[in-house]
Amino acid sequence: VGVETLRFYERKGLVERPKRPVLGGGFRSYSTETVERIRFIRQAQEIGFSLREIKELLSLRVDPDADCGEVRTHARTKLDEVNRKIASLKGMKGTLEELIEACPGQGAALGECSILEALTRSVLDESNGDRVN
Repeated sequence: VGVETLRFYERKGLVERPKRPVLGGGFRSYSTETVERIRFIRQAQEIGFSLREIKELLSLRVDPDADCGEVRTHARTKLDEVNRKIASLKGMKGTLEELIEACPGQGAALGECSILEALTRSVLDESNGDRVN
């Protein structure tokens, strides 16, 4: 990870800030434990966990009273969230496919653009009074 990412993780309390070197160019040295922690953070981000959720997982990792069931619950919650996002994205995909299919395409006047018309109609249909969503 880059220096800015490391500093960000330090500010968020995800990794400890190493002591500044007394001599020699100002390079910081990170322990093996910190490097492993950073790898854990990056892996957790790759599968969709937020930094807040990662911080919770890290705290479970060092809690002697925690068990695997708590981690499983976090993973199940994340999976449910991912499934909701997938369903939402599939809905968006279907709507876009329908809009593209209905569009007359190149050569049609912009005033005849069914995509712009549908988006405008949708905004007007969903508005409450003067408010546009």
